[in-house]
Amino acid sequence: MMTTSSRGSLVPFLLLTAFAMAAVSESRRSFQEIASQSGADASTGTQWAVLVAGSNGYYNYRHQADVCHAYQILKANGLKDENIIVFMYDDIAENEQNPTKGIIINKPNGSDVYHGVPKDYTGDETTAANLYAVLLGNKTALSGGSGKVLSSGPNDHVFFYYTDHGSPGLVAMPVGDYIYANDLMNVLKQMYKAKKYMNMVIYIEACEAGSMLQGLLPKEMGIFATTASNAKESSYGYYCPGDDDSSEYDTCLGDLYSIAWMEDSDAHDLGKETLQEQYLVVKKRTNLSHVMQYGNTVLSKAFLSTYMGQSSKKVSSVPLDELSSSNSLAVPQRDADLVFFQRQVQKAPKGSSESAEAQKRLDEQIARRSHADRSINQIVNQLFGDSSAASMLTDVRPEDQPVVDDWDCLKTFVSEDL
Repeated sequence: MMTTSSRGSLVPFLLLTAFAMAAVSESRRSFQEIASQSGADASTGTQWAVLVAGSNGYYNYRHQADVCHAYQILKANGLKDENIIVFMYDDIAENEQNPTKGIIINKPNGSDVYHGVPKDYTGDETTAANLYAVLLGNKTALSGGSGKVLSSGPNDHVFFYYTDHGSPGLVAMPVGDYIYANDLMNVLKQMYKAKKYMNMVIYIEACEAGSMLQGLLPKEMGIFATTASNAKESSYGYYCPGDDDSSEYDTCLGDLYSIAWMEDSDAHDLGKETLQEQYLVVKKRTNLSHVMQYGNTVLSKAFLSTYMGQSSKKVSSVPLDELSSSNSLAVPQRDADLVFFQRQVQKAPKGSSESAEAQKRLDEQIARRSHADRSINQIVNQLFGDSSAASMLTDVRPEDQPVVDDWDCLKTFVSEDL
């Protein structure tokens, strides 16, 4: 089994192969009119949620913390456990490197977000195949887990949130195969044909997250989606420890896009804020990447409560900007593991075996990246023959087209690299 950490060297290769292979305005209607057309009234059906943390390892703490926080938001706003399905490897809370055993936080000095989270699919059960089975409501296709699937129907509203690492045309899972954009789209199309939802909202936190939907998601499928990044850039870890940070945590506690939408949800009445309003808030706060939206943007006129529920609790009076730590460091997703290993080196007693082991792990990570850089340079020179051809690494197709046409070819390249 390939671990999440070993997949980082694959990223530049995928960038090259993906880009080399790829050589109605909205009317001004009232919310009530939109609701009658799109089924935005949640009172007519059940609200469902599927939450996925696609990584494992303590250095990837932030992804499981994100999913736990998302669960707490949905639970606090009235969604039932029977309608919330959680994928998380579950190797963080009791990890020996966790300074607060049994507790997971999503911001500095934050409250515990781990308590009560359903452990539907953990460990070796956190596979793409199980995720597809859950989305399709296919219990017979499951391998392990709680057996909980999306038993939704034509009057129901579905919220799907994913957070982890990504590359052009794919995102990772803790165990087994990647989730490829075309495979996910095939699952969504099957859900649409089977009338598994009235409308659906998708939030994706990953590098190149836009490539999972770009040119692939038809408006008529009744899905509104936003992503942490476009099809060619990194997303960012957040609440990361700096060199002069005295935090007892050696790893990033969250992700910038995810923290943005969740802290916004914490601070507002979900029955008074629309998806579009949240998108604009998140886009402004996530200022290191381009937050994108896809699918049927008319659905963004619906209130957040349509998909995330609504409670009668008092809305926080703390401005959103004050919810962030004054010492918040954002780090590109692919560098977040280096932050962890560097902190391990800094904190280990000089000359100790712990220091030597920490330095070895850091050196291995850096060596893997250097090897990938050299390999990509060699491939570029062999394919194109001159240094100017390196621009292929940043050239992308128009936003109305998928990042590749031949998905089988991409999968072959990826499997051979593994």
